[in-house]
Amino acid sequence: MENFKKLAFLLVSIFIFNSVAWAQNDSVQVENGYHFTDLIELPYTPVKDQNRSGTCWSFSTIAFLESEMLRMGKPATDLSEMYIVWHTYMEKAVKYVRLHGNINFAAGGAFHDVTQMIKEYGIVPESVYDGLNYGEEKHVHAELDRMLLEQVKSVVENGNKKLSSAWTESIKGTLNAYLGELPDEFNYAEPEKQLAFKQAPENKKKEFVVEGKTYTPQSFAKDYVGLNMDDYVELSSFTHHPFYDKFVIEIPDNWMWGEVYNLPLDEFMEVIDNAINTGYTVAWGADVSEKGFSTSRQGVAVVPDVDKAEMSDAEIAKWESLSDKEKSAELYKLDKPGKEKEITQLMRQVGFDDYETTDDHGMLIVGTAKDQDGNLYYKVKNSWGDYNKYDGLFYASKPYVEYKTISIMVHKDAIPKAIREKLNL
Repeated sequence: MENFKKLAFLLVSIFIFNSVAWAQNDSVQVENGYHFTDLIELPYTPVKDQNRSGTCWSFSTIAFLESEMLRMGKPATDLSEMYIVWHTYMEKAVKYVRLHGNINFAAGGAFHDVTQMIKEYGIVPESVYDGLNYGEEKHVHAELDRMLLEQVKSVVENGNKKLSSAWTESIKGTLNAYLGELPDEFNYAEPEKQLAFKQAPENKKKEFVVEGKTYTPQSFAKDYVGLNMDDYVELSSFTHHPFYDKFVIEIPDNWMWGEVYNLPLDEFMEVIDNAINTGYTVAWGADVSEKGFSTSRQGVAVVPDVDKAEMSDAEIAKWESLSDKEKSAELYKLDKPGKEKEITQLMRQVGFDDYETTDDHGMLIVGTAKDQDGNLYYKVKNSWGDYNKYDGLFYASKPYVEYKTISIMVHKDAIPKAIREKLNL
């Protein structure tokens, strides 16, 4: 009996010790890392996956337009990114040949590519055109991109001294082979009807009649999507052009030579904040090659800086003794929120002029949040599938957005009235 009491006491002691240890570990876990509280989260459609294709510009703008449909009370709709890619590649090929090859011809693009293609060619649902006509379950475009590039180069470099009447058909043939032939018309039912049919048991499906409507791409854009592409404008903030004017933004993927409105940095950020605060999402083009863009590991994009004001003299001396490599490793541990750089208009311009800030990726800002220290972040929908702990979304700090944004697209009504007047919108 005595031995039993000792054994029971020992087991209880072990349980208490482990409970305390677990609690301590949990406390450490809570203290480390970034912990966000969403402030605003606007409606958005499910995260998609561009996979191994350079079509973020199409995914981000389509995501933006899908959210615009939700804002206007329309049903959640999955629009086709590859329908836009087909038309954009065709238009890009024509321009490349007209300019004797003196323009960028690659997979990249810009927000205005999408709105312009919808204006000209309409749009279709993903279920009608998924662009997967080449034996892959997800988008893999390296072969397609290279095939098209070699074709247009051959057209420009040919020795016939004139173009044949067949070269555009060869480009269409490649696009059709990889992405599929474009539909002239199609039948489409509202998502609610499709869902009811999909969820019905097999023996009950015959009771569901999924009645759709016949559309052309143009009528679908007009009657079902119902967005006016002229309502959407792009903005940026650089000093090598006058503020409050439009300019052709000098990035390689701007093959269309699309224009953006130029604003001072404070008013540029005011547009983003006003948009989110009044219910409008923001298509966001930015540099994602920075070390602080840690969306897979930490789910954040930040611009960390050394906070010497919080250091003792001994800590400052220790920091100064580190090598550049050691300083970088310490600065980008990103194990918790810390001081970030204060961004100026000059910093933005120097980064752009020196190729440090590059046009890498298009995404969608869908809200705002704060971390455990009260710092503001923008909640961002990406197009890399469910790749991180936030199910494909992440949080970009305000300094990161100030510093590394190339351009944005918004509905013109999302711009504060005083700024619209300065832009003559």
